[in-house]
Formats: sequence, C-alpha cells, structure tokens
Amino acid sequence: MPASDASHGSAWLVESLRRPIGEADRARAASHLVDWLACAHLGRASDIGQTLARWSARQATGPAWACGHPGLHPAEAARFHGSLGSVHELDDVHREAVVHPGDTVIPAALAIAQREGCSARELLDAIVVGYEAGIRLGLLAGPVHYHHWYSTATTGAFASAMACARLLRLPAQGMQHALALAGMQASGPWQCRLEPGVAKQVATGHSAQAGLAAADLAAVGAVGPLAILEGEHGWLRATGVTPEPDAMRHHLQGAADAPWHLHAVSFKPWPACRHVHPAIACALQAHARGLRPQDVQRLVLETYAVALSFADQPAPVTAHEARFSLQHAVAWSLCHGDFWLDASAPPALHDTACADLRQRVQLVCGPLQQAHYPSRFSARLTLHLRDGSVHVFDEDSALGDPEQPMTPAQLRNKAHRMLVDAGLPDMQAQGLIAHGLDLPAREGLQDWWQRLQALPMPHT
Repeated sequence: MPASDASHGSAWLVESLRRPIGEADRARAASHLVDWLACAHLGRASDIGQTLARWSARQATGPAWACGHPGLHPAEAARFHGSLGSVHELDDVHREAVVHPGDTVIPAALAIAQREGCSARELLDAIVVGYEAGIRLGLLAGPVHYHHWYSTATTGAFASAMACARLLRLPAQGMQHALALAGMQASGPWQCRLEPGVAKQVATGHSAQAGLAAADLAAVGAVGPLAILEGEHGWLRATGVTPEPDAMRHHLQGAADAPWHLHAVSFKPWPACRHVHPAIACALQAHARGLRPQDVQRLVLETYAVALSFADQPAPVTAHEARFSLQHAVAWSLCHGDFWLDASAPPALHDTACADLRQRVQLVCGPLQQAHYPSRFSARLTLHLRDGSVHVFDEDSALGDPEQPMTPAQLRNKAHRMLVDAGLPDMQAQGLIAHGLDLPAREGLQDWWQRLQALPMPHT
C-alpha cells in the first residue's frame, strides 16, 4: 500500500482520530448506542420499517444481528440498520455540523464488531472515532454543502468508514485509503426532503454499508485518491464547497488535547425535526403556564431561516409532514403539553382544535435567532390573547442540547418509552438499556449479541 501523504486533509483527519479515548468518552458512546438502538427498534415497527424489512427479506440470511430479522450478512445488516434510526426523527444530532452521526456510525460499527469478535471497549472507541469524523467533516462542509446535500448521508460514509477502520485496527495510511474509498460513495441530495418515500433512510443505510465496504477494501490493500476531500475534483468542490487550507486544518486536525465532539451531540426528546424542537419547547412553556388555546388570538413564532425552509408546513397531511411542521408542533404542544408519536398520527392531523390553532401561527425569521444559528437552535413564541395580553416565551437551546442536557434518567426514560412503543416487554426493555449503559465496564460482547438476538419482532 502506498505511503500516506501528510499534506492531505485526509491525513489531518486521521491524525485527529488517533488521540486517546477515556472512560468518560466510552460512557457517552454507550448512551448514544442505547439511544440509537431504541430509535432503530421503533423505526423497524413503523410502515417505513416494514418496507425496509421486505427488502431485508430478499437478502441472504447471515450471522449478523438484524432487528426483527433472523440475521443478515454484515454489509446488509449495516445498510438495514442504517435505514432505521431516523424514521421517527428521534436520532441524535450535532447542531453546528448539522449531522446525525448515530444513524450511520453505529450500524456499521455493530456489524463489524460482531463479525470480528471485538470487545466492548473496541466497539465504544469505534463509535467515538466515527462520530468525530462525521462531525468534523460536517463542520468543514458547512451550510453551503447542507443547502443541497443531506450531510448525515454524505459525511456518514466517511464516518462509518473510520469507525470500521478502527475496529479493523488499520494503520494511519490504511485509514486514509478507507476515507478515500468512502468518499467515492458519499452522496445524498436533499431532494428526498421535498418528496415522500424512504429515500432519506435509504441514503443513510447506503452510507453505513459504504463505509464498512471502504474499510474492508482498505484492509486488503485497496487504495483510493488521498486528496478525496480537497482535490480539484474532490468531495468538497464537487458539493459546492471551496476548500480553504486554514479552515481545513482547523476543522480536520484540531488541538491534540481537544475533547471528542461526541460530547457536543444533542439528544432529541421529541419525534420531530431538530429545527422544530425550539418551537416545541416554547409551546410547552406556554402550556405549563396554563395558557389555553381557545384564548389565543394569534401566535408569532420567530426562528432562523433554515428552520423556516425545512419546516414551514401549515397543513400537514402525513406523519412525515407533521414532524416537519413548525405550525403543527406549536399547536399540538400548546394543546396537549407533550409531543410524542400520537402527535403525528392521523387523528392528530384531523384534530379540529389543533388545525384551527395551526392557522393562527405566523412564522417570522427572527434576527436574534438567525444570528445565533448554527451555534444555537433557538426560537421565540409570542402569544396574543383575546383579552389583549401578550405572553412571550424564549428557547435559546432546546432540551437535549449541551446547554440543557437530558439527565441520565431522562435518557433512560426516552429509550424505554421507544422500546416499549416498539413492542418490547417492560422488563426486557429495562434490561437491554441497563446492559447497554454498562458496556464500558464489560469486556466481551457475547452477552450483548445474545440479548439483541433474543429481542421479539417489533410491533407493526
């Protein structure tokens, strides 16, 4: 295999991925693993999950664990699981990178870890490394890339490749070539958010499988273009980004003692687009204050431009549209004091009180919220009541963000709620969560695989 070239961006990124990982990092990785597992199980129980399961049934049966399936070969298991995590919009997210790293990294890492007989520590370390790669690339690509490209899918091929390369113990030059081979497969235009279907899920599933394949190819000596990121026809330029050397070194290399970006990833408490979460939080504040929907004459929601471009949906008719509707999120949360799966179910979309309130929501691009984006996802909700009074509710950082983290109990409760809603018995769900969170203290993973393979078929 040709020697790596330290002048390329891929070398800077690989160097940053080889710094020490501590116990706190592994504990955080275990929390993301449990969160993803619950998201994926709930996704498997959905209509989209049924469609994906029909695809999986056409694949050859293999030894790798697959949710609600007898088993698949590792590459197909990575693709299948990579398609499940985002179905209900409960997947984790790094705000500034606008990347959902768990959707691609964890499925690929699980498949390789099981195939290679890796330890719990090795699996968790691979998750840390994969998240880091995806987030650093998302930060580098920035909003220009995100405008047309689904960053989770595009960066996900690189991220899953790095997680798998770590599990395969590739040297630095092997990791660079895994990045190069992953970059040749990194894709996912945003047209998927404008039309119905499963394309968004298919894109992340492809990225998980592509990263696994890239690492496997590099492990047997396959090579690729080392300037895959910054080259004349590399990934950055091909997706509309002009690579600036200083920015590349800053985002890809970073400080040797920098904390892992995993710790800045947000958990989602509600099944909706993350751009909608600040609006939900504002409406829940209003509900907790005792304000009644029938007393509201007009609502003004100020938020940032990207949220408006993603989630201006005054009359959603599908569950997907409801999860991407600022108007519906505000109306339902104010009416009911919660936003869970029932908020996007057909009865909710036809609820007359909620539909009436949606029509009274005015969306505005707020200058303060726009100035904060993307370092903060924020919103301000102003309620004008029929009695002439005005009530203002601000959310600078929604629940689950680093500034307002979910507590360990809240994370466990979220995972438990998802697993039970997916059809797991209460005690089995609790045991799975406890075992997953305890992985940093364990050595082998055999008990983990047995526990996963014993899970019942999700409800549909």
